[in-house]
Amino acid sequence: MVLQREMAVPVWGWADPGEEVTVKISGQTHSTKADGDGKWKVTLEAMRGEEAVTMTVEGKNTVTIDDVLVGEVWLASGQSNMQMQVNASKDAQKETAGAKFPQIRMFTVGRKAVEVPQDQCEGKWVVCSPETVGAFSATAYFFGRDLHSDLKVPVGLINASWGGTAIEAWTSLDVQQGKPEIAPILEQWKRKVEVPYDEAKAAERFEQQMKAWRKQAQKAKAEGKRAPRQPQKPVNPRLHQNRPANLFNGMIAPLIPYAIRGGIWYQGEANAHNNGGKRYGVQLPLMIADWRGRWGQGDFPFAWVQLPNFKEATEDPNAPSPWSLVRESMLKSLTVRNTGMAIAIDAGEAADIHPKNKQVVGKRLGFWALAKVYGREIASSGPLPVLHRVEGSSMVVRFSDTDGGLVAKGGDLKGFAIAGEDRKWVWAEARIDGESVVVSSPDVKAPVAVRYGWSENPACNLYNGAGIPASPFRTDDW
Repeated sequence: MVLQREMAVPVWGWADPGEEVTVKISGQTHSTKADGDGKWKVTLEAMRGEEAVTMTVEGKNTVTIDDVLVGEVWLASGQSNMQMQVNASKDAQKETAGAKFPQIRMFTVGRKAVEVPQDQCEGKWVVCSPETVGAFSATAYFFGRDLHSDLKVPVGLINASWGGTAIEAWTSLDVQQGKPEIAPILEQWKRKVEVPYDEAKAAERFEQQMKAWRKQAQKAKAEGKRAPRQPQKPVNPRLHQNRPANLFNGMIAPLIPYAIRGGIWYQGEANAHNNGGKRYGVQLPLMIADWRGRWGQGDFPFAWVQLPNFKEATEDPNAPSPWSLVRESMLKSLTVRNTGMAIAIDAGEAADIHPKNKQVVGKRLGFWALAKVYGREIASSGPLPVLHRVEGSSMVVRFSDTDGGLVAKGGDLKGFAIAGEDRKWVWAEARIDGESVVVSSPDVKAPVAVRYGWSENPACNLYNGAGIPASPFRTDDW
């Protein structure tokens, strides 16, 4: 395994009530007694170790853990784009063959959705190699590989992710209660679990659905068409992976208080419906505060991947865009202390919600961590809007994080729209002026608002000199 360097490290476990337990590692010895419930914990002094060491835990028996490294430990969590494995990523064969990094260690938390917080989880540490990396999170691996390459220290990666899951499932229940924005979700699930669950009837209904699906799939195959989506197996609502707090209980709570440097997050697709994008602006900061508070390590670093481009491009600047609302909530969440965002508006695929280029999002998460957590003098983000003003018939937007200067990649600036008091959006002309972009249209004489990249799959090309794209944004709240 990997223990976090330069930080006090909790070590905990279970024994008989009152049993004396001694933990030894790297010249340290710490003793304690198990409490009445059989739980014990000691705290190791900060270590800087560079060579593998052995930890022994002695009570009535002795547990020996060999090949322990001390380095940087990161928690990676989210839904399917964090879960997506190296085997499914771009250049998978080449990437797995080159994954010879014995100082990178990987732990995948077994999937578990439960009603009460757990103190243990399934999973094991494995050494990164061509034989093991393929089944690990691609985003987490590429992030960790870049850190290891730059820092030259061991890296431990803990992957707790589950495809198709909502952020409310990853947040503890008590912090969500009393939040008016989240109340409708809690009420919806309350109604679901109040209905008695008949497992036999659910199984029978599922079998009927599968029979119908097999016929439809055969017909689609014969006609050369894509088969319909296969029905999902029924799950007791009480144990559903999207029930609020169920994944926190089963997959995050057991990790606390394992010492970590920080966390990375790739999720949001599941919250983009039913106006969930705006609600996400409450949910993401809430989850971060929840995890930080329970870990007790202060405001540890936390970064997320902004939703990439997806679906067919639209020519209508007035079209609704649920994913843009999630992206906006992610952008606004940067007001939370010690957080960052990997902008991925150029890293998606129109026809695939699971883009294969996980290298680029791992690298951009790594840029942020190396710059903001480890003090490297490199760009940490793409351009972010910081202020806007009206100048005559133009809107002027100023940006931060312009490292090397703003750039229109591939030609004239694209992706800006402008509107007046009538709230009707038109595509605009845009030009770079220092750290600002000047936006105008002959069709809007008195502009009041500007948007950039505001669609599911926008054609937009504003970058900074470091080659990182600007975040989509809007100046209105219509």
